[in-house]
Amino acid sequence: MDDAKKTEILDRLNKASKNTLGETLDIVYIDVSDDHLTATMPVTPKVHQPYGIMHGGASCVLAETLGSCLSLINLDLSKSVPVGTNINSNHLRAIREGLVTGTATFIRKGNTMHVSQIEIRDEKGNLINHTTMTNNIVPVGKV
Repeated sequence: MDDAKKTEILDRLNKASKNTLGETLDIVYIDVSDDHLTATMPVTPKVHQPYGIMHGGASCVLAETLGSCLSLINLDLSKSVPVGTNINSNHLRAIREGLVTGTATFIRKGNTMHVSQIEIRDEKGNLINHTTMTNNIVPVGKV
């Protein structure tokens, strides 16, 4: 994928986040290739649970956003769309503040199903969360 295509995809994804949960959580797409998508999310009190650490649901939102969008950018949307059907998220380490970076990569990229893994890491590279996600690929009009 050339730099112009990367820029176009990242701009499109970041603009599409307007007025969504992604915008609420300040998720920003920063890198893309044919088989991965990366975004950041700041860890501030707005994503904390009562003990002052990042809420597991915030990790799941970042992971599901990345997994869904990875499928989305790899489809001809005039023919089919991704529909999330399963997410399994393991919260491995707590974080109180900073910036987390999530990267989604394909485990399987089939015609009717995409399975991705998403790793969320802190600024030191520590693995905070590992998620797997399944998207069914559904013909347009069948959703």
